[in-house]
Amino acid sequence: MSKSVYRYSATEAKRFGELPEWRESHKKNCACANDIETAIRENFDGMHLNESCVKPVIEKHGFARVKWVLANTLKNKREDGRFSQRNQDWLCDKDIPWDDHRFDFLVESHPAVLDGFIDLVRKEWDQIGLYDNRHCIPEDKERLDYEGRVLIFSADSMNEAHLHPEEQLFYAQSGFGCSPSASGRKIFGQFLWDGERCYITRSDVVGAMREDCIPDWAREKLDDIIGGEDEGMVMG
Repeated sequence: MSKSVYRYSATEAKRFGELPEWRESHKKNCACANDIETAIRENFDGMHLNESCVKPVIEKHGFARVKWVLANTLKNKREDGRFSQRNQDWLCDKDIPWDDHRFDFLVESHPAVLDGFIDLVRKEWDQIGLYDNRHCIPEDKERLDYEGRVLIFSADSMNEAHLHPEEQLFYAQSGFGCSPSASGRKIFGQFLWDGERCYITRSDVVGAMREDCIPDWAREKLDDIIGGEDEGMVMG
């Protein structure tokens, strides 16, 4: 079963000719929300939530969709004080489309118990050790130009067989998606780990990596790439 999460609204999907992808993803979001409610109902004894209840949900739907559904729920219930600030900070930076369809995949379990479920998902996620917004330049991503920067590719957009921090680093070289004000979404460049040249979209990006967080191996790869660019300019 495909675990890809469609991250744009139905309106945008129609504009881009992607309504079938939106419908498929939306259907899976609803199924994921239902499975979370079932897992909580069957594993909460009135006092404690069985810690093993999160793994079958993650295995079935993938981290990306589980986090998307939980983020949608927290953003729509942000006035409820029973959700911890830590969980809100972890999930509520996601750009969930703010339309009526978001109500279709709210998790309606008791907020305090759901908060405990989110704790368990976050614990599983943290064990992977991926890069996140803590490693980004502390600037509004909606105002930052990405060209010439090392970007952190969102783990939520990755194939879950490749959930390794090394595979998140992407060097942005061109594309309308680099600009925060352009209408285009594509960012062209290459992944530093394996040199794969491709494009990603701005919505795939957590942010631009802070200089002090760039690992030595990535700096070496980056120097080679930039050196090649400079050599090409001289030859040109």
